Amino acid sequence: MTQDSDTSTDDVGVVSRPDQVSLGVLVAAVPRFKIDEAVAVCGVAERRRGGKLPPHVTAYLTMALCLFAEDGTEEVAQKVTGSLSAFGVWDARWAPPTSSGITQARKRLGRDVLRETFYRVAEPIAQPATRGAWLRGRRLVAIDGFDVDVPDTAENAAEFGYAGNAQARSAFPKVRVVALTECGSQAFIDAEVGPWAHSEKAMAATLLPTLSSDWLLMADRCFYSFEAFSAAALTGAALCWRAPTQLRLPVLEVLSDGTYLSVLIDPQIRGQHRARLLAEAKSGAKPDPAAAHVVRIIEHDIPNRDSSELIVLITNIHDPADVTAAELAGSYQQRWEADASNGQLKMRLRGPGRVLRSRSPDLVHQEVWAHLLVQHAISALICRAATGADLAAITE
Repeated sequence: MTQDSDTSTDDVGVVSRPDQVSLGVLVAAVPRFKIDEAVAVCGVAERRRGGKLPPHVTAYLTMALCLFAEDGTEEVAQKVTGSLSAFGVWDARWAPPTSSGITQARKRLGRDVLRETFYRVAEPIAQPATRGAWLRGRRLVAIDGFDVDVPDTAENAAEFGYAGNAQARSAFPKVRVVALTECGSQAFIDAEVGPWAHSEKAMAATLLPTLSSDWLLMADRCFYSFEAFSAAALTGAALCWRAPTQLRLPVLEVLSDGTYLSVLIDPQIRGQHRARLLAEAKSGAKPDPAAAHVVRIIEHDIPNRDSSELIVLITNIHDPADVTAAELAGSYQQRWEADASNGQLKMRLRGPGRVLRSRSPDLVHQEVWAHLLVQHAISALICRAATGADLAAITE
């Protein structure tokens, strides 16, 4: 059999178009029952029985619009409805929907269904053999933020706002996204979406309580606050955060590897109470975690850089025998995997300089969560292939 250049043959000899393969990845990573659960939670019901754009079909079409970001709405529908039929999501007797039909169906679906679907789907992917995913049995995760341009409509401007100020503002309204990324797979595993005016630190606060006790969370200095560190530590997760330059870190004890123990004290506590907490920490006693945390400090620089800036890391892993300073410093560099994930969504999936399609806030929220779902699905595919080949799951 002769194959066209835009087809491929799967393991059982069935010829599949690239869009079928792409939709197959999506349907496998985002199974219909997960969407149906989200639809039920959000109270979104099919308006009429047998309609060709029920909620689950609309959800897959919205994700397909992200997967084929350079194509028009009707072109995407023409491209994928046959594939959706092959995967049991579409009735082959139906005609592909029009652009206006898809928009109306997306409005009926609302802003929350794909968010709820993401929460059900976006789980860690890395296996024990996945390269760059672990440090001494702890799963490496990182938190970071990015922004997305949306169409410049009055509704979007009111909901999301612009970067900058009245004298020099951004060309388009911006959505802010803060996400937890699994470093080994570069997959988003949790996220918060909001307007530009919301700070990354404030949005991260909603994600920190979801950490697992077997994770090692890395974060840049812009995410540090005593409250944030306390909330993350309360989950039992290991932490390795870069310290802001103005943070005072008294030396309690120098350890065998050159790192030292210090104490973080709630900045609201002053005077004699603060002095008592410092003395308590120096004595080796464990302070009240609501007021202070004994931490270990790793100071290092990065070779072959023009800047001589000192990198100061804060960790709640106290014992050098548990994790060495070199291991923590090396793993902190894995935080850049979050930047790679952000770039995969913004530059590769959405496309450089491209704004989202959606002209109303509800559909913007829906589209952002669809992008997060598609990024997770693609990252899962790459990670599983890389793990099987004993390679790092690098997407850039």
